Amino acid sequence: MTTNQLRNGAVRAESGPGGTPAPDTVRDEGGRTCGAARAATELGLKRHEFDLAVYLGAVRVRSGPDGRTRIGSAEIERLRAQDGFPGVLRERVRTVGTAEGARLLGISPARFTRLARAGCLTPVAFHLNRYRAVVWVYLAQELEATAARSPELLVGNSPPWLRGRLDAGADRRPRNWRSRRIERLLALADDPWVRAAIVAQGLDPVQLAEVVDDPYERAHFTRVRPEAVFGRRGSVAGRETMARLMQADEPDEILWRRISLITELDAAREARPAPRPGDGWADAADGALAGPAASARHRGP
Repeated sequence: MTTNQLRNGAVRAESGPGGTPAPDTVRDEGGRTCGAARAATELGLKRHEFDLAVYLGAVRVRSGPDGRTRIGSAEIERLRAQDGFPGVLRERVRTVGTAEGARLLGISPARFTRLARAGCLTPVAFHLNRYRAVVWVYLAQELEATAARSPELLVGNSPPWLRGRLDAGADRRPRNWRSRRIERLLALADDPWVRAAIVAQGLDPVQLAEVVDDPYERAHFTRVRPEAVFGRRGSVAGRETMARLMQADEPDEILWRRISLITELDAAREARPAPRPGDGWADAADGALAGPAASARHRGP
């Protein structure tokens, strides 16, 4: 649906009480839709919980006629009809930090941190504290699943492989978080250039330039790269930390990111070339920006 169709009334507001338009609700070819704030309220979620639910795929979204992400009324009704609503949905997106996570598992915070550094626990998000230090958070359900699957990690001496990783100075938290984030963003993206831009975030500028030698393609990555759900952005410090944590820092991961980028870039080039200045640069980029992505705000993934 085009902008002209929107202006001509092809998309109209749903009526609320007394014939007034219901806030943030429209109808398109797929039925009634609403924006993030309204959907979060109807699902009984706080905004950061809703963003996380979208990121995890618990809430399905789609692009509206104006390019913005929308949530269909049918999707809201599906979730509200599920057994245990809203508690089950809230529990799926419940996050805990180190102290609360340790209490949940019945271990000390020190042991919890060792397990996370060794790669046994995967963060789902991070935020920055007052000193701008990274504070990792975890899905409560995943911690409980790990405890049920590997109870031996919670008692007694750590296994040799875990001690070996820690003695070598390993900290798998950024890598595990990064891998999950790239995987989830790819699951939310359809446009081939957006997909390539997502994978490109896993490489530092030098590595990226070696794989993508065309400066216009690298510039296009910057234009279409998803940063925040529903247009919300975090602080400058948060975005800088996000960019740093997204970059692979071990040889095997760097190699994998390079190979993945080559694959996604080939698909993007086959679909269409990256725009050049003077041939619809802005218009071509704007169309790829519509897809949803994980939140880059402090409490987001």
